[in-house]
Amino acid sequence: MSGLAKLGKRVSEMGFNSGGGIVNWFPGHMAAATRAIRERLKLADLVIEVRDARIPLSSANEDLQCVLASKRRIIAMNKKDLANPNIMHKWVQHFDLFKQDCLSINAHSRSSVSQLLALVELKLKEAISREPTLLVLVVGVPNVGKSALINSINRIAASRFPVQEKTKRAIVGPLPGVTQDIAGYKIANQPSIYVLDTPGVLVPSIPDIETGLKLALTGAVKDSVVGEERLAQYLLAVLNSRKAPLHWERLYNEKVKESLDGSSGRKENMFGDALSKRRKRLNRSDVSYIEDLAEEVQQTLYATFVEFDGDVEEESELESLIDKQLTALQKSFRIPPKASDEARTMVSKKLLALFRMGKLGPFVLDDLPDSCKPIT
Repeated sequence: MSGLAKLGKRVSEMGFNSGGGIVNWFPGHMAAATRAIRERLKLADLVIEVRDARIPLSSANEDLQCVLASKRRIIAMNKKDLANPNIMHKWVQHFDLFKQDCLSINAHSRSSVSQLLALVELKLKEAISREPTLLVLVVGVPNVGKSALINSINRIAASRFPVQEKTKRAIVGPLPGVTQDIAGYKIANQPSIYVLDTPGVLVPSIPDIETGLKLALTGAVKDSVVGEERLAQYLLAVLNSRKAPLHWERLYNEKVKESLDGSSGRKENMFGDALSKRRKRLNRSDVSYIEDLAEEVQQTLYATFVEFDGDVEEESELESLIDKQLTALQKSFRIPPKASDEARTMVSKKLLALFRMGKLGPFVLDDLPDSCKPIT
């Protein structure tokens, strides 16, 4: 059993989850959207189910799986640039083993989306010969990148097919649940192929605490529903259980060398401005600063990990390490002394932002199931 699998069994009992309970976020529009999606699934010739490559199983909407299993379906594991490439091919093999078409993609990459479209055309080849109009439905939980994928498909289709109408752009936002209406986009003529983008919908209840935390950590659930500090503690629990900080030894040694050489310098804190406005394009100085800051965070996590003389397999000791790391990160993020709760929240928000940008490294949070088990 892997470190993360062990963590999953005990996560609900760890101190940071006390009083937190299970993770549920089901706004009113999701109930109506779920009903609308079910109706449109009956008409769909093919379904692209978008999942987050970092959580290939946890990002599946369990309420729709029975319906999706009876349709032509492609599982598009998006955000592959944020997932560990050494593991992603094993997930593709896993789905292939159960005769399920699967592709890891980056919705912002033209070549990646073109590969997906080629698979869509292949899957629709028989239907194209019989039907004048075909419908492709894109579904997925919030914030897995459905709208970004739709926009990329439209750009590619506009150059490939003689589309007569001006296509619309799907709304892309930094918060989950932005797309609240089902809208259609014509991507081809002769035959006419329409792609429908749908709102991200979750199941009404997420009974497994770790699944809920993974969904929140990757942005499918609003941070405020779970709490930023609780999410940051879960992230640190994952990193420490996997001994991820040990991978950052080189960075720490470089920092020590710089310190001895007297060449170490610090930049002013622009982190809040650079990351809080997620829609604003970062300029070169912002990017450089974030890279430097990410390295300092990794150095801090390495130092606290190797200096810790406890056993991370013991829950109480792991919680103690996490507490020390959150305190140490306050200095790394240049957060001035202030009320403990406020400082912890600021540290947590910045740490989560770095993780979601992939600056702490590529991760796959789900464990591969045993090959003999059926997939969902």
